[in-house]
Parts: sequence; structure tokens; C-alpha cells
Amino acid sequence: MPTHSEKRNLPYTPAQLFALVSGVEHYPEFLPWCVASRITKREGDAFYADLVIGYKMVRETFSSKVTALRPDHIHVEYMKGPMRHLSNHWRFIEEPDGSCTIDFYVDFDFKNPLLQGVITTFFHEAVKRMVDAFEKRAEFLYGKRRNG
Repeated sequence: MPTHSEKRNLPYTPAQLFALVSGVEHYPEFLPWCVASRITKREGDAFYADLVIGYKMVRETFSSKVTALRPDHIHVEYMKGPMRHLSNHWRFIEEPDGSCTIDFYVDFDFKNPLLQGVITTFFHEAVKRMVDAFEKRAEFLYGKRRNG
């Protein structure tokens, strides 16, 4: 089961980055391979979302429960789809200079051994591209410098 963990410091507030990551409905606008998303249900701090991930001729839909604990933690729990397991979290740590350190972690396992093999081969590069996409989206939304 591939896992990826990284910390990255960005010149934005935790609130800005929390809003960006919890805005699942906007993922198809900027996230590589995300061709569709929709929120299906909301319950307090949690919501349920469907994502359609596509690459070339392959398209898979998976459902997850997203618990958004303002202001600093988002946890994603796998519900159904092509995976055996998915666990993902984002933590947003405010730094003394007003910037934010993102603590990101993901691990997952596909049911299909062929798909798992392909994903494992490119996993770290794919995750890096996805995290980079969030960083570029933050710059697009909030500019190069922190907006208080």
C-alpha cells in the first residue's frame, strides 16, 4: 500500500488553505485527473463527496467522507469505489510569521492488482503533482503573498 507524507510551508493563512482543500466541488477546475466532483450530503463538520478520477481511457468513481474540523484539520475517509482502503489528512499549522505549514498524508490500496501496480509505479510523482496543484491554486486565489 503506497503512502506519501510531506510538509510544505506556504505564505497563506491556515483559513485560506483550509477553505481551498475543503472546497471539493472546485477540484475539477485545477486538480490533475479529477474530472468531476460533487458533494452528496452534509452533516455538521462532515460531508460526503464523490470524485471521478480519469486518465486516458480509465475512469473510476469513489466516495469518501470528509471531516472538516475548522480551522486546522481535514480528514478523508474512504466509503466506496475501486479501492480497498484510503486514508488522507491535511493539517494546517500557523507559523509565527503568519505563514502556514501544511502537513499532508495519504495512503491507499486499489482492489484491482493491475491498477494498483500502475499507480504504485507513478504514485509519488502523481501525489507531488496533486500537492503542487493545490499550491498553484492557492497562488491563483490568494496571490503570491499572504492576504490577511
